Parts: sequence; C-alpha cells; structure tokens
Amino acid sequence: MRKPITKKGVEQLKAELKRLKNVERPKIIEAVAEAREHGDLKENAEYHAAREQQSFNEGRIAELEGIIAHSEVIDVVNLNVGDKVVFGATVVLEEEASGDNVTYQIVGDAEANIDEGKISISSPIARALVGKRVDDEVHVQAPGGEKTYFIEDIKYI
Repeated sequence: MRKPITKKGVEQLKAELKRLKNVERPKIIEAVAEAREHGDLKENAEYHAAREQQSFNEGRIAELEGIIAHSEVIDVVNLNVGDKVVFGATVVLEEEASGDNVTYQIVGDAEANIDEGKISISSPIARALVGKRVDDEVHVQAPGGEKTYFIEDIKYI
C-alpha cells in the first residue's frame, strides 16, 4: 500500500538520501579505512565506531529508499478540494478551553514533526479534521481527555 506524502516532504527525504549517499557514505568509508590502518581490529575502538556509524548510515539509506518507493506524492495545490480539510492542508485551530490558536499541516507519517507544526494523517487530530470546513467544531480524544477546537482557517500551500 502506498502512503501519502507531500511534495515538499518527498523533496526533503530525497535531499537527505542524496546527502547520506554522496557525503556521509564516502566520509565513513574513509574513516573505516583509516581506522583499519591502526592495526588490531579486535581492540580498535575507532574501527568499531566507524563500522557502527556505517551500519546506521546504510540503515537510514535503506529506510529512506523504502519510504520514497512506497509513497504517493500528493500536491494539495493542484487538487480541487473546495474548502474542506484534506491531506496537505494547513489548518488554523482555536482551542475552546484556552482560546489559544494552533496551526497544523496534515502530512504523511514519514514527515510528521510536531515541533514544525506537521501532524501525521494517521494522528487522532488529523483524522478528526479531515473533511471539515472553516467554523466547524472538532472534538478530539487526546491523552489528557477530549479537546474541542474550532477551525479558523484552511490553507492549501
């Protein structure tokens, strides 16, 4: 099954993949070779550290290649969605209890980052928002109990 990802999200993953292959991999190969020259590999901490770093890097490369291969890029700008919340939309919400505004973009699992205001399409709040419109009331079951939000604005950027 293909998982949705935004155009910007897949571009970021491809940039990371390129960096890991073209910058990090050669550095690590050089570090392994240099550490090998220091003699006995059994007691060579530099060699083991370099090999561990190599293993981590290759694992991340494989992970990124898998994510990219199994993703479906959705460019919300080109969709005719009207005024509904859909995958890729940026939504401005007002929390009923506090009156605070929060802004979230609904993105794929691989690009979700709450510190950047990006929430996964599979998260409870995203699932509650999809299909809603401006001024709709949204109830979300959060770990701390149910929260109510009002949709202030929806942007497709």
